Amino acid sequence: MNKWLILNKNLPAGPLRSEASKAGSNIKNKKLTTSEIIKVLLRNRGLRNKKEIDNFLNPKLSELTIQSVGIDKKEIEKSVGRIKQAIKNKEQIIVFGDYDVDGICGSAILWETLNNLGAKVLPYIPHRIDEGYGLSEIGIKNILAKHPNTSLIITVDNGIVANDAVEFANKNNIDVIITDHHVPSVKLPNAFSIVHTTALCGAGVAWLLSKEIRNSKFEIRNKSQIQNHKLQTNSHLELAVIATVADLVPVTGGNRIILKFGLEELRKTKRPGLVALIKEAAIEQSEIGVFEIGHILGPRINAMGRLELAMDSLRLLCTKDEKKCEELAGKLGETNKRRKDITIESFEHAKSKVKNQKLKIKNKIIIGDKSYKAGVVGLMASRLVDEFYKPSIVLSIGKKFSKASARSIPGFNIIEFIRKASDLLVDVGGHPMAAGFTVETSKIKLLTEKLSKLAKSLVTLEMLERVVKIDAEIDAQDINSRLYNGFSKLAPFGVGNPQPVFVTKNLLVSDMRLVGVDGRHIKLNLESKIPASPAGRSNLKFDAIAFGMGDRSSEFHIGDEIDVAYQIEQNEWNGNSKLQLKVKDLKINSK
Repeated sequence: MNKWLILNKNLPAGPLRSEASKAGSNIKNKKLTTSEIIKVLLRNRGLRNKKEIDNFLNPKLSELTIQSVGIDKKEIEKSVGRIKQAIKNKEQIIVFGDYDVDGICGSAILWETLNNLGAKVLPYIPHRIDEGYGLSEIGIKNILAKHPNTSLIITVDNGIVANDAVEFANKNNIDVIITDHHVPSVKLPNAFSIVHTTALCGAGVAWLLSKEIRNSKFEIRNKSQIQNHKLQTNSHLELAVIATVADLVPVTGGNRIILKFGLEELRKTKRPGLVALIKEAAIEQSEIGVFEIGHILGPRINAMGRLELAMDSLRLLCTKDEKKCEELAGKLGETNKRRKDITIESFEHAKSKVKNQKLKIKNKIIIGDKSYKAGVVGLMASRLVDEFYKPSIVLSIGKKFSKASARSIPGFNIIEFIRKASDLLVDVGGHPMAAGFTVETSKIKLLTEKLSKLAKSLVTLEMLERVVKIDAEIDAQDINSRLYNGFSKLAPFGVGNPQPVFVTKNLLVSDMRLVGVDGRHIKLNLESKIPASPAGRSNLKFDAIAFGMGDRSSEFHIGDEIDVAYQIEQNEWNGNSKLQLKVKDLKINSK
């Protein structure tokens, strides 16, 4: 059973509530007003004074600067100076990106910026299998084979742990500028300069560097080139927002600014590649939000790097040929369908293996197979976490080397955990919640034994308990359009600023039925025992949907009273608009 954690420990003072409640308590006759509920939501997000609240509700693009996200100004100045020199001397510049959405969008931003300034610049996205993640010796060799005069490499969304690759570049008279947001190791690479912060995604870092480059004085002879440059820079936020959502970074601070203004740009973009992709995905451009990016557009851009060549995704974002865009968008869509099929098949296989090894997975999951494609092991790890709620590592086992992706649970730093076994790894990088590494296949057994031993002492039982975080307990009367419109001002929602979750107790199940494929979901009609009006003319009634909870339908029946944790959403159907409860969890009323 999930643990419910009600966050409103410190409720704002008001005429109807003058003292703080204990988490989960039910204070009778002290009803929160809508404005007080909104204050609770703001407090739960760490916003307490007027300035913090105003900055959150009314973010300004001008407030997103290198200083505000903690990027070293000296490193930016060194980077811009070196780039100006390279442009002036017509040096061969390579923008070295990553093969995921973040790396592809960031590479497009930086490549377009430099190209529009007249630089001799080419983008490069490594092959996931042949070259692996990030800047590598083999990647640099492949670049030099095609472009022997390369003298400057700028990384995007990678490089902060590429010590050996940077040394190889230095030996070949290539300067390296690193732009990255991943967690650095103890020793930083000996790069020409490092533009780094963990406060943004990789494309966000690239966007800020691009902005600094544009603000620097360049000698551009072609006036039409300057005008084209201005048009392009206005549209770069639409790329940054796709990366921000897809990379699951916290949508607070600078990321929230990118999200707010980037969504505005994306909803009106005329970039041919994105217009074609939006059309292929059959979504309404003017209504694109976090869901459409995270579940529809992002996976399509990601799919190429998972199964094919990520350069096709980059070409789609950068080309102006509408016919080519339609062709590429179709290719991304088809590849994404294939990726879905492979992921489902591999996940079902992995889930079966995990269930057969139940005694061995008390505090973590480490599983691998020769059939698992390296491009989907991250998706598989995420699904295993959802299914079993344990830190999960999935390996694509190769003949000599094996690639792995890891996903974590709240409170457990997966990258630091894996780095404790660095002596057995070829490389490792990532974030506290997601990481990846390469290991020699012959060392997988040793690695598994070491990580299993570490997990026994580092993964606690408390961590393995699913927690449903609830913003506030409210009465049924509070579920109305006034509250919905009030908390909607906190949008856009995402990691670090989740859509508010409420709990209401003693709701009567007046009707229920299974819906969806194989009855995976439960459709509910709920009623409040408290009349909607003082005269007691009728009870409050709500439609509710419990996605993925079909297997729990036997826990309760029509006529039961339940406590429900939920989000409030606006349901549009046949031109009608109605509030609906999206159930996060439910419990039979204990009374």
